[in-house]
Amino acid sequence: MEFAETLETVLRDLQAQCAVQPRIRADDMYGIMLFAPDGSGQGLTSPPGGTAAERLANLADQVQEWAVEALWSAGASAVWPQCPTHPDTHPLTATVRTDTAVWVCPKRGTTLARIGELETQ
Repeated sequence: MEFAETLETVLRDLQAQCAVQPRIRADDMYGIMLFAPDGSGQGLTSPPGGTAAERLANLADQVQEWAVEALWSAGASAVWPQCPTHPDTHPLTATVRTDTAVWVCPKRGTTLARIGELETQ
């Protein structure tokens, strides 16, 4: 899976469940940048090596960092993606299970969705 396709997969989840949406820009120094409404930005990197699922989970983790900061800056609950079992308590964790990148409840360890397949709230 190419970086752009991997990013699109993660952005589907962000669009489905995040109150703050990024402005996305290519940058010669940092690659792809996500910008929050307050103007703050974060660069995204594609780690070398690893499986496609590992790269997807890594990118989801980076986008999650951006989303938490952007939500906090906007005065919203700084939890993304929300754990449906424990709302406003903790975000889901991006990980790999059986060669698939998934969102997991860190408290119970249960898989809640494949990355890219969160349902719209």
